[in-house]
Amino acid sequence: MTYKFSVLTQEQAEIIAFNWHYDGEYSFYDMEADQEDLDEFLNLKDRGNSTFAVTKGNEMVAFLSIRKVTDRIFDIGLGMRPDLTGKGNGIEFLRACIHFIQSVYKSGKITLSVTTFNHRAIKLYRKVGFKDEETFKQNTNGSTFEFLKMVYECK
Repeated sequence: MTYKFSVLTQEQAEIIAFNWHYDGEYSFYDMEADQEDLDEFLNLKDRGNSTFAVTKGNEMVAFLSIRKVTDRIFDIGLGMRPDLTGKGNGIEFLRACIHFIQSVYKSGKITLSVTTFNHRAIKLYRKVGFKDEETFKQNTNGSTFEFLKMVYECK
């Protein structure tokens, strides 16, 4: 069964924001962990048509946000439903995201940023072909965290 991408509805945004809760250190990624991120995610105008619900069958399994940096560079944010993480679903999901971005946006590069403590995600991104670009610190979730910016060169 393949992944399907459709513009995120307000109802879907609220389900993700208020019902998707991650365990342990991954709770950093709960939408409610940062009020500014939560407000932006729930605001239809801020989300626009570039945040997608990702479904498999009739179940929402993930989301993908795409921000245009230049005509050929797109920065993404993504999240998988908490009960599906850490179970080997990431490679297929990430490849589907890359394929979707390349087919719809004709991208040359895809960038993303991940907290440096999220070794599981970093390992996945590297396995799929993302390369480390730089680390930086960012204030979020009530503190300062180190992030790794990664780049995928589209073929």
